[in-house]
Amino acid sequence: MIVRSRPGLLTLFFVLKGSIILRTWPQLFAVGLLSVIVVAAHRHAPDTVPGINPAPMTLIGIALSVFLSFRNNACYDRWWEGRKLWGQIIQSARDIARQTIVLDQGQGGPSPERRDILTAIIAFGHAAVGQLRQKTSARQAGEPALFAEPADAILHAVAAQVGGLLRQGRLAAVEALGLNDSLGRLTQALVGCERLSNTPLPFAYTLLLHRTAYLFCFLLPFGLADTLGWSTPLAAMLVAYTFFGLDALGEELEEPFGLLPNNLPISAYATMIEIHLRSALGETELPAMPVPVDYVMT
Repeated sequence: MIVRSRPGLLTLFFVLKGSIILRTWPQLFAVGLLSVIVVAAHRHAPDTVPGINPAPMTLIGIALSVFLSFRNNACYDRWWEGRKLWGQIIQSARDIARQTIVLDQGQGGPSPERRDILTAIIAFGHAAVGQLRQKTSARQAGEPALFAEPADAILHAVAAQVGGLLRQGRLAAVEALGLNDSLGRLTQALVGCERLSNTPLPFAYTLLLHRTAYLFCFLLPFGLADTLGWSTPLAAMLVAYTFFGLDALGEELEEPFGLLPNNLPISAYATMIEIHLRSALGETELPAMPVPVDYVMT
């Protein structure tokens, strides 16, 4: 995820890190080159390369804008839902850190049972990161997303430990119920993340948008050559920057758990869980707080 202050007016047009232009410059270059060729050919051989009425292009552009808006809203909803699910994981982990204090029984330090549970929750956070990113990478490569469920297995082991503590009398029934509720919220959040990771937007929906955007941007110079002349390349590239940029941004947001600049920093979230839980155990040698590297938090 890009983490940086909003650029000022003087630097706004020159910021590259975090800009979608790094992914769309080949398309922009192609549109600009095509525009130059179309304008030159139209001026020297208007019968061979005629201009076209720009009115239909305007209607297609409006329809494409609406279509892009719907798709980007759907992609942003996926990104925001992923953020809320990881917020639930962080909250539930902190709840477990608080709920397991009863296991210490006034000892000088955390009991072995509490240490085992919190260490398992730390492992769950990191296992969830690896699991989600592995599934996302496999699906993008066209491979079947068939992997073990280590994160879920960790929660099963913690639930079994809570049951054992209940039978031993170390936990009251209401305390065990509270811990199981927190484990249930972790499972619910993990299942929600897996649903986002395994279920992309319908491919036909994305394919239709790609085709329409490319056809529109490559036909646009023919509609502008008569009226704008040599300004056509600039105008066509500006329109292409908007359409191709929104398309590429939606593609990044559609996969919230990947490693692209605008994906969620779930590795940082797992590290924050580890820092909080190790601190709750009284440890002083904690992992470093996650910081952006070149404005990117992973």
